[in-house]
Amino acid sequence: MAGLGTPEILIILVVVLLLFGSAKLPQLARSLGKSARILKAETKGLHDDDSGEGKEAKAAAAAPPADPAADGARDKAARLREEAARLEREAAAAEGGQRSRGALASGEPIEGVPVSDPGRMRQG
Repeated sequence: MAGLGTPEILIILVVVLLLFGSAKLPQLARSLGKSARILKAETKGLHDDDSGEGKEAKAAAAAPPADPAADGARDKAARLREEAARLEREAAAAEGGQRSRGALASGEPIEGVPVSDPGRMRQG
């Protein structure tokens, strides 16, 4: 009953070819492969959950080791941001006072829509 020989497999393949056509067979093979990969990944995930390995352990194993050069670059970037903010404050103070956020250089408020031509905002 379950003994599928070469002739039976060939008949099944011919029927599949006739049903789906030669243009659809590569697409069917791709979708079947994707389904098999998803099933394998889910099965492996269930097996790992049963073995006691939690998500935290997986995340710790997948995390790259700390890079001292990257930490130094982050520190340098933070210092540069602080310096830029200080320079902006000094420039605003040199202009004759700090303007409020959300206002144009002329002192007009911005109403939520960026205007490329400040003269256009005065017309409205």
